[in-house]
Amino acid sequence: MGRAVLAGVVAALVGFSGAFTVVLAGLRAAGADERQAASGLLAVCLTSGLLAVWLGLRHRMPISIAWSTPGAALLIGAGAPPGGFAAAVGAFLLCGVLIVVAGLVPALARLVAAIPSHVAGAMLAGVLLPLCLAPVRAVAEVPLLAAPVVAVWVLVGRFARPWAVPAALVVAVGVIVATGPGPGTGSLAPALVWTAPAFEPSTLVGIGLPLFLVTMASQNVPGMAVLAQFGYRPPLRPILGTTGLATLAGAPFGGHAVNLAAISAALVAGPEAGDPERRWIASVSNGVALAVLGLGAGLATAVVVSSPPVLVEAVAGLALLGALAASLAAALGEPAGREAAAVTFVVTAAGTGFLGLGSAFWGLLAGAAMTLLHRPPAADRAQRGIGGGGRAGTGSTPP
Repeated sequence: MGRAVLAGVVAALVGFSGAFTVVLAGLRAAGADERQAASGLLAVCLTSGLLAVWLGLRHRMPISIAWSTPGAALLIGAGAPPGGFAAAVGAFLLCGVLIVVAGLVPALARLVAAIPSHVAGAMLAGVLLPLCLAPVRAVAEVPLLAAPVVAVWVLVGRFARPWAVPAALVVAVGVIVATGPGPGTGSLAPALVWTAPAFEPSTLVGIGLPLFLVTMASQNVPGMAVLAQFGYRPPLRPILGTTGLATLAGAPFGGHAVNLAAISAALVAGPEAGDPERRWIASVSNGVALAVLGLGAGLATAVVVSSPPVLVEAVAGLALLGALAASLAAALGEPAGREAAAVTFVVTAAGTGFLGLGSAFWGLLAGAAMTLLHRPPAADRAQRGIGGGGRAGTGSTPP
């Protein structure tokens, strides 16, 4: 039991410290002020933590829940939407509704899974690339502040990779405290701030829909795969339903999306958590620890606000380099889909929107169009044995 509790706490510490800067940067980019950003971080911590406790107790499996880190990166790339942060909250609500519907209507989940893996990977890589370039920019713009952060990340990653980003964060906080102007003007006490949603059509399509797709493709589907790797097969539909409801509950307070953990899931479900029959305890301790960490959202936001933005983005970029590598591998894995993947990646990474819709939407659309345009005729596919269910069909399997 002790090993399971420790594994859950470690997973929460690694997950929170490694990615909370991405969440705060994403919410701020979407137009949130300091109080709203702190509220959003608190909301995703509380909803994720409480849901992890419930699912662990309910299914007796190590089901870890987290916020959508790629979704937060999407917000950074999208920038301030038409209608401001209130419109972003409306997009968060749409994402929650779509996740719930995916749990209720299997056809929708299959439709998301039918997005070619090279297109989904390329879209996510395009979303992550600008943020992953931030460490380089930070070293060029604020070398005395950023160079120690990057150096610690490299050295710690050589011997204890899961702790590389937390160690870099500690150094970054030390640098900020030593050289910064002091904490921001916001309250350090945890507080949920209600933001009345606005429903701007272009923001719903340009942020809400890509946020749903990124969350499903890069969090929920891989999260189930990680659990299956360790012999756990929880029912997907109830999990989608509850994570969708948690997203809906947190959205008015600034929470962008709640989903299955993909990165920290292995820490909770793997051998480090001890007896396989009792690893569900790790899910419970993970949820409790994450909720407690959320109480420090005000302090975390104050530190981030008082630091150079490029330094915060640099820490976030270091945290997402692994996700970028995995996305590029998925995008370029199939030779037949590389051109479509390249188009998706370029359009998304360009960060240029049209008709009020963000680049992630257009990248996905362009990649899907290229895939269909260059798809071999049905007769050729049948001759080569790659019909509708084969590798050259959807490139993925239903969740």
